[in-house]
Amino acid sequence: MLTDVEIAQNAQMLPITEVAAKLGLCEDDLELYGKHKAKLNDQLYKSLSKKPDGKLVLVTAINPTPAGEGKTTVTVGLGQALQRIGQRAVIALREPSLGPVFGIKGGAAGGGYAQVIPMEDINLHFTGDMHAITAANNLLCAVLDNHLQQGNALGIDPRQVLLKRCMDMNDRALRDITVGLGGRLNGVPREDGFQITVASEVMAILCLANDRADLRQRLERILVAFTYDNQPVYARDLGVCGAMTLLLKDALNPNLVQTLEGSPALMHGGPFANIAHGCNSLRATRLALKLADYTVTEAGFGSDLGAEKFLDIKCRAGNLKPSCVVLVATVRALKYNGGVPKVDLAAENVEALRKGSVNLRTHIENLRGFGLPVVVALNRFAGDSDAELAVLQELARETKAPLALTEVFAKGGAGGEELARLVCETIRQHDGADTFRPLYALEDSIEAKLHSIATKIYHADGVQWTASAQKSLRRLETLGYGNLPVCVAKTQYSLSDDPTKLGRPEGFTLTVRDCYASAGAGFVVALTGDIMTMPGLPKEPAACRMDIADDGNIVGLF
Repeated sequence: MLTDVEIAQNAQMLPITEVAAKLGLCEDDLELYGKHKAKLNDQLYKSLSKKPDGKLVLVTAINPTPAGEGKTTVTVGLGQALQRIGQRAVIALREPSLGPVFGIKGGAAGGGYAQVIPMEDINLHFTGDMHAITAANNLLCAVLDNHLQQGNALGIDPRQVLLKRCMDMNDRALRDITVGLGGRLNGVPREDGFQITVASEVMAILCLANDRADLRQRLERILVAFTYDNQPVYARDLGVCGAMTLLLKDALNPNLVQTLEGSPALMHGGPFANIAHGCNSLRATRLALKLADYTVTEAGFGSDLGAEKFLDIKCRAGNLKPSCVVLVATVRALKYNGGVPKVDLAAENVEALRKGSVNLRTHIENLRGFGLPVVVALNRFAGDSDAELAVLQELARETKAPLALTEVFAKGGAGGEELARLVCETIRQHDGADTFRPLYALEDSIEAKLHSIATKIYHADGVQWTASAQKSLRRLETLGYGNLPVCVAKTQYSLSDDPTKLGRPEGFTLTVRDCYASAGAGFVVALTGDIMTMPGLPKEPAACRMDIADDGNIVGLF
């Protein structure tokens, strides 16, 4: 059996100009990065602004196992399948972060015969967007520390610096550090830390910015610190937002690549859904909607994280209205939610599957709460038994949620044609029905918004704020951030804030340990549980299995 990277290496890629031509685009619309990658330029974005939108399909999932359940694979396979049944479709995905690539999860370009290519480039440095975001963020950090060194005219309190440096790699040793040691010439000593690039506010800003002017304005609004007399200091006060915008000028444009079957795919931006808002860029989604009849996009992790943030944050920011939600489920993830250890998931266990299927029921219920039709995509793995599949098909009938069995990993687009037809039919049945509604009103208080998320999505009994979180909340409200949407940082493995509580936890309270404003991005972040914005590497990192052969072939990349 071929690995993902071997399948990708054997693919016959089309020139990216031919892929663009399928969307009615010419070479003047592209900024080429070799033969098989391109950025879609700003002139194209502006020229399409008045064209009507196609249908928007959001792909999300149930709570996963630590290994992931193939949501990106289903997204890619659905895009390929739509092309196979004669529909003009574009996939809009996030860019992979090097953290998971070299950590535990591996690549993020799909898998098997449902991948975007060139897979090696995409999973490694791609077009440099991650590095541009890292550079812009760290420039702001460097200028802030230089300001402290050069007299601190703004009166910044070094104990109240909110900004963190970032890097696109898992490195737990950098979570909490001290900078400025070694004498006066090395700066002002203070506590600092790193977060992973995809958790940075600059990443969130890039993914929600409308254009270059909006990008600049959002960068200016980044809240970086407080003064000794507790007054806010913003990025604009440090005079470096022009240079940050310069670093991001190319990164702002979405990337065009292709699937294994030559269908178009936009990949742009990559915030994680457990520590950020978990969606690809608004610009890429908008472009896709103008270029195709169907745009298939995904939101990270389960619907309690990525989908909720997509629907409550991104859709508000971009005035987007999804036509359908595809909920990816797997037998093994539901058995995991039924209490089966990861190492035993391959063995048939109908009893555990029935127990864990409450998780699927809850996600269907949650998504319908937004007023959207839900289609279940049962992503089949080789070890799934007929008895186990029958349990989930019965559940679909009970919940009246249409279900399609997908085998896109093994069969590519051909393994997703049933799903593609079901999605098209579901959209046709609901066409013209304006039923989408966010979970809460922006006018609600931050506490009320979080209470709505906790009780309606996580099914908690309520929310408990620690003393430090309450102090941060009062400060945010005083600064005028009470009308922003809320982005919850939470474990992806449970509907609750405790990763060990699987299925549909009951009788728990969501605990908020801190909150802060991503003022430039336009949301308030609530930190729950022990979630970290800088992940660590596992005992055996995926990087230890990777290498490059003498002939230039990459091995071990997922």
